[in-house]
Formats: sequence, structure tokens, C-alpha cells
Amino acid sequence: MYSELEKNAIYRVIAERRDMRHFVKSSVDPLVLNKIFNAANQAPSVGLMQPWRFIRISVQALRQAIHQLVEKERVLTAKALNKREDEFMKLKVEGILDCGELIIVALPNKREEHIFGRRTMPQMDLASAACAIQNMWLVARAEGLGMGWVSIFEPDELASLLQMPEGSEPVAILCLGHVDSFYHEPMLITENWTSKTEINQLVYENSWGNKSEENPATKPELEINHD
Repeated sequence: MYSELEKNAIYRVIAERRDMRHFVKSSVDPLVLNKIFNAANQAPSVGLMQPWRFIRISVQALRQAIHQLVEKERVLTAKALNKREDEFMKLKVEGILDCGELIIVALPNKREEHIFGRRTMPQMDLASAACAIQNMWLVARAEGLGMGWVSIFEPDELASLLQMPEGSEPVAILCLGHVDSFYHEPMLITENWTSKTEINQLVYENSWGNKSEENPATKPELEINHD
């Protein structure tokens, strides 16, 4: 069993995790980085396949090239948003050039060999990698570091840039590093880009769309002591 203090710490780090885009140009302690990678490797994975692979970017020219790929897709994404193009272009969507560490999360080739838990749901390799990313995010937050997940890129172009084998796939660019402060709430809410859907609108009971009043998810959220 965990004490109330320990449990509250877990709830707090989950509640205060943020997708960060603003970073301070400062290096990350290698010991802390090692903790973050080890936390990723402790994530659950379907069939214990551990489909996550991590590419740490330590060459500045390569970081610049990745930034250019993201910038190209940022412009294309803005155009695809039509009426919200100008609004989107004003948003800061990444911190690639400023973060202390830049990490690419990828799925390896030959994943089709893993059948356990994936025969009818092959996308479970991606779900497993997402669990690893979440572990990294929470440990980073607990260590006082910010992390941002960048998905605005063309996978084939990034795979080619990183000389990845055929059949492998990059799924995330992670910006990790020190920040001046953490956002009080998700930045896309602060910037009036979107709003958050409450959990009582997302949990059904027994059938799609059925939101029973007896469902625990419909009850008011308990206050957690953050002191």
C-alpha cells in the first residue's frame, strides 16, 4: 500500500503534466535523462514486445534539419485548416531549437513478427509506445523538466533523414528540457484554440452514449491536496 502523501504525489504529477513548447536553453543532467529512458522502458507493452526505439539527437545540424521538416509541415497544416490558418500560424507548436534534449520515438521494423495481442489489433504497438512516452512525460515533470510531443512532420521524410530501416516508423519528436515555468493549464486552452471535455461526457455504461447517473465518472472530482 502507498501512503496518502505518496498517492497525492502521483495524482499531482499527472494533473500538472503539460505539453511544453517554451524552453530554457540549458542542458539536461545525464543522470536524470537516464531515469527518463528507464521509465520509458518500464511501460506496459502488448506481448512484452517493447516496440519503442529512441534516437537522441546530439548533432546541431541534424536538429536544424528536423526543425525544417516540422516547419514545412506546420505551413501545410495551417493551409489545411482553412479559416483557422492565420490563427494556427500564431501558435507556438514546438521547441526543437531551444530544448535541452531532442528525442525521436520510433517503432522498429519487423513488428509483424509479434502476433501476441496484435493479430486483430496491429496498432497495439503504437499504443504501447504511447505508454512509454507517457512514462517519460510524468518522470520529466516529477524531475522539474518540461516535455513536448511534436507530431507535425512527414514520417517518411524524418525516417530518411535518420537513416531508419525500411518498415520502421517515427511516431514522435520529443522536446525535453528546463522551463521558466509550467503552463497553468494546457496552452491550447490558454490560447483559446480549443476547450477541454470533462470526463463525465466521455465515460459510458454498458452501451455507447449511455451516461448513467450511477457511473462514478459522473461524480464531482475530489480535491487533491497539493501542499
